[in-house]
Amino acid sequence: MKFNLVGLIFGAAFGGIVAASNLHEYDTIHAMLRFDEFDVFFLMASSIAVSLPLLWLLERRGVNTPLGGRLALSRSMPEKHHWQGGVLFGVGWAIAGTCPAPALVMLSSGALLSLVAIPGIFVGLRLRERQTAGSLVAGDGEHRETVSV
Repeated sequence: MKFNLVGLIFGAAFGGIVAASNLHEYDTIHAMLRFDEFDVFFLMASSIAVSLPLLWLLERRGVNTPLGGRLALSRSMPEKHHWQGGVLFGVGWAIAGTCPAPALVMLSSGALLSLVAIPGIFVGLRLRERQTAGSLVAGDGEHRETVSV
């Protein structure tokens, strides 16, 4: 219960930041993608600049995640499926003007586009799940939490 409350608090704070930054606004995203506004790029860059060194430090110190696994950052060279997924995500982002977190903020603000975007996100997740169903490899038995960067 306490874990869910902490998640709710951080989720609400993140939603507040998304709303305050107007990242749930279709026009904001399209202005960014047209390179008319650079605020969103600066927000993303600052998020990376803060989180990357902190995650590296936490991993180096052997910190355990709240779920009890050891924090282990995923490191891999880009492969074909990374590029395909990135292109598909970018196309969806450009068409819908949103991605998962801002879509939820859109819903809470009453934007009707969220009624199309959110089901589309779940359809995409289901399609990805079906695509990878036969290709998942079992782990080595050690419980680890992996964060992709």
